[in-house]
Amino acid sequence: MTHVIVISDYDPRWPERFEDLRQRLAPHVVDLAVSIEHVGSTAVPGCAAKPVIDLDVVVSEEAVIPELISRLAGQGYQHEGDLGIRGREAFQAPPAAPGHHLYAVVAGSKPHLDHVLLRDYLRQRPDEVRRYSVLQVALAKRFSADSEGRAAYSAAKSALVEELVAKSYAARAAGAS
Repeated sequence: MTHVIVISDYDPRWPERFEDLRQRLAPHVVDLAVSIEHVGSTAVPGCAAKPVIDLDVVVSEEAVIPELISRLAGQGYQHEGDLGIRGREAFQAPPAAPGHHLYAVVAGSKPHLDHVLLRDYLRQRPDEVRRYSVLQVALAKRFSADSEGRAAYSAAKSALVEELVAKSYAARAAGAS
């Protein structure tokens, strides 16, 4: 395997990179977005991650998604559809932009809650962060970075991700975060 999946130790500059991206996006979506959230592993201090920032543009209702897609296209983003996750629209970043994944979600929807509840759950549980980080590092060594390898990597970590998402919902229901 010549191309490997890169998993990096937590980088304290990731929140700054998110903020830079958020500031670039905000002027174009300010009247459509409820918020722009830093999600994914790079949003969790101490978590090993692919060094790619994940952002959610959170909107109030599904009806504004077509306008959001249009505005993001005007900024060089390519709409990729839901990529198999209903209620979450994915976008490929413009070639000249810093590496990131951009998603559009409706506030309070399952994809939105999956992202923010998992992020917040992990931020408060270093033991779970270690577990997830160890798995990501181990899987990155097993799979190549081609499309088949990335798909296998994602599938291999899905059981733990689903477990952690379920725990994040349970913690929310119990009033703990």
